[in-house]
Amino acid sequence: MKCNDANTISPGRMRSWRFSGYSRYSDRIFSNLTLVFALVIVGILLGLVVVLTIDAMPAIRRFGLAFLSSSTWDPVREAFGALPAIYGTLLSSAIGLIIAVPISLGAAIFLVELAPSWLKGPASLVIEMLAAIPSVIIGLWGLFVLVPFVRSPIESWLGSKLGFLPLFQGPPFGVGFLAAGIILAIMVIPIITAVSRDAMRAVPNEQREAMFALGATRWETIRQAVLPYCRSGLVGAIILGLGRALGETMAVTMVIGNSYALTASLFSPGATIASKIASEFSEASGGVFIGSLVELALILFAVTLLVNVAARLLVWRMTSVKAAKE
Repeated sequence: MKCNDANTISPGRMRSWRFSGYSRYSDRIFSNLTLVFALVIVGILLGLVVVLTIDAMPAIRRFGLAFLSSSTWDPVREAFGALPAIYGTLLSSAIGLIIAVPISLGAAIFLVELAPSWLKGPASLVIEMLAAIPSVIIGLWGLFVLVPFVRSPIESWLGSKLGFLPLFQGPPFGVGFLAAGIILAIMVIPIITAVSRDAMRAVPNEQREAMFALGATRWETIRQAVLPYCRSGLVGAIILGLGRALGETMAVTMVIGNSYALTASLFSPGATIASKIASEFSEASGGVFIGSLVELALILFAVTLLVNVAARLLVWRMTSVKAAKE
């Protein structure tokens, strides 16, 4: 005769209740732990801003907003301005992107859509290895190999054919904005290519098959089905490359010439924010001098942040427009 007592709890049900209680506690612990990690990242970002602002305060108090528009850099008279460094950073990064974006997108399209299977793996490995080369090695290569090649024949030919334009006037030094832009292009090509390749791989094969079924050629399929689908990923890849170009230090320092002046010619030596900090921070003395270099770092931080915010807004805009059309 079986005894059915309502107050008796089976061992299986007891284990189920215990497991349920442990799950609730573990979920709560995991949620709080991930929240702490996220707050740590935000705290690091805010800490960087606070520390840079405090260290740059001597220059901020002395020069104010005039620091952004002045082109003087005279440690003897303690007169400093950031305009040539900002100009050089933006110009060299623009040159690098103009060269790198077509090459990177073309390489990504080839690896995903056109390359034979036996070539995709080795080619992707070579691209990733290029991204891992230290910047100082690329800078040395640029100084001893790229700079002579840029001086002759590139700058000599551009000066003889397009010397009537302000961009290509002046003697061919080799070191300058053009060499720095080419170095930056070499350094950001692997990043843009790798991210663009992954974005194109995420496009469903149904997109391609539907275009082929309609009689489209391979190029029409890539242009009308693949690239529009992964457009936001391609924009993100370009912005990642731009972020690397804006903050690159050693390689640019070796080939840009480190001349603190405003000039329209790509042949002229110049300076970027990162190269200026790297070349002068070790010999900086005095609160205003050090504060000016730290304020340059703060400006570079702000420029990078604005670029990323603009990229996020652009991607959001493109995504919302695409969703509205669908």
